[in-house]
Amino acid sequence: MNDTAAPARMLAVRQETAGGPEVLKLVETDRPVPNVGEVLVRVRAAGVNPVDWKTRARGFYYTGQTPPFGLGYDVSGTVEAVGDGVTVHAPGDEVYGMPRFPHPAGAYAQYVTAPARHFAPRPRGLDHVRAAALPLAALTAWQALVDTAGVSEGQRVLIHAAAGGVGHLAVQIAKARGAYVIGTASTAKHDFLRGLGADELIDYRERDFAEAVADVDVVLEAISGDYPLRSLTTLRPGGTLVSLLPLAEPVLAAARERGVRATRIMVEPDLGGLRGITELVESGRLRTEVATVLPLADAAEAHRLGETGRTTGKIVLSVD
Repeated sequence: MNDTAAPARMLAVRQETAGGPEVLKLVETDRPVPNVGEVLVRVRAAGVNPVDWKTRARGFYYTGQTPPFGLGYDVSGTVEAVGDGVTVHAPGDEVYGMPRFPHPAGAYAQYVTAPARHFAPRPRGLDHVRAAALPLAALTAWQALVDTAGVSEGQRVLIHAAAGGVGHLAVQIAKARGAYVIGTASTAKHDFLRGLGADELIDYRERDFAEAVADVDVVLEAISGDYPLRSLTTLRPGGTLVSLLPLAEPVLAAARERGVRATRIMVEPDLGGLRGITELVESGRLRTEVATVLPLADAAEAHRLGETGRTTGKIVLSVD
């Protein structure tokens, strides 16, 4: 084979085995080619999420895939090429999205391919790093609060882990819909959350939220343990508990007894949701907090930082 026939190459983070952050390696591999209905995106930045380090340690929980594979879902970049039939994007377009979730996307790389409608135009005024911090966390918050719970004007919304990647975006989305927002977070993060619009804050280490809060319409829960069961006591009749994690049968049974709804959400690629998020960003009602930016080669360090659980906002890999 001559040089002109050789496949294009790229750098990507891959792992050959499950394990700790040290299994993540920067390697050279073939650049993907967009299929029918897909786009090839030159990744400029990739967000890091808890699902990434959980998958690194145990494989893809929902699809059963085991290493070798690449991690990452949050992408901001430039369309390089489009497959047959693609009309929503063209080469040169600046886009962001959460491709292929929960199937492997391999966003910790210089290029990714995915269905064209897994991406939306990057919000005006938002650089690639901040755009890459948005898709998975913002879509999770949007689909939980808007699509699932239908948060509306005047409702009371309790958001657990309010300063986290999903939480700090959920606070803003709920406020944009006219809700009164209550958040749980350590006292050190209260000023940050007030700046995002939170109306009431509870330090979970000093006060029992289940005793401090009542008559809530919607709870967004992302902690598990005894939080779902205790959160049910804060809901008014007809209220909704939306969990980002599986709910045990005792929680579902308790919800039925109390006359409230308890449900679990699995985020999915969503062009309509991305457009709604973009509208909030461009109108100044939604911003993302980026805690740390690291180069692609430092993906292992990004996971180490994320697994401490002490970051405020998101960790992003710069692929440039």
